[in-house]
Amino acid sequence: MRSTSTSPFKHLVLAGLLASIGLAASAQTAAPAAPGTPPAPMADKAGPPTARPGERMGRHDPAKMQEHMAKRAAELKAKLKLTPAQEPAWTTFTTSMQPPAPHARMERGDMAKLTTPERIDKMRAMRAQRDAEMDKRGDAVKAFYAVLTPEQQKVFDANAMMHRPGGRDGHWGRGGPDGRPHGGPEAQPKG
Repeated sequence: MRSTSTSPFKHLVLAGLLASIGLAASAQTAAPAAPGTPPAPMADKAGPPTARPGERMGRHDPAKMQEHMAKRAAELKAKLKLTPAQEPAWTTFTTSMQPPAPHARMERGDMAKLTTPERIDKMRAMRAQRDAEMDKRGDAVKAFYAVLTPEQQKVFDANAMMHRPGGRDGHWGRGGPDGRPHGGPEAQPKG
C-alpha cells in the first residue's frame, strides 16, 4: 500500500523543477523594439554603441596611456636612483619604449575581399612588423639593463615583474576554468 503523504524528496524535486522553470523564463530575450526605434544602449558597456570593444570604458585613450607610461617611467627612474652617467642610456631606453604609430588595420570588409592565401600573407606581414617592433624594444631593454649596477638590475627586475599580468601576487594568469592559477600551490592536488 502506498502512503498518501509527500516525501521530502518529492518536495526537493518539485522545488528544483520550479527553479528550472523560473530560470528558463528569466533567461528569455526581451521582445524586439518596434521598427524605426533605435535600440536601447547597453547599461553595462560604456562608450558609444558603435565603438569597438577595445575603445570602450576609456581603454586605449592615447592621452591616458601616455600619462600612465610617463608616471610608471618616473616611478621606475626614482627607484633605480640613476647616476648622471646612466642618464643618456635612460633617455635612449624611454624613447625606444614609446608606442609605435598605430598600425593600419584592415576592416573586416576589406579582409573579406581578399582570398584566403592573400589574408594569410597580409596577416604574416602585420605579424612581421609587430615582431620587428618587439625586437627593437627587447634590444633597448637589454642595452639599458647592461649599464645598471647589480642592485639596480634587481630593482628593475622586480618592477618589471610587478607590471606583468598577475605579477603582483605571483600568479601568471587566471588559470583554468575553476579560477585557480596554473602551477603554484593552489593548483597542486591535495592529498
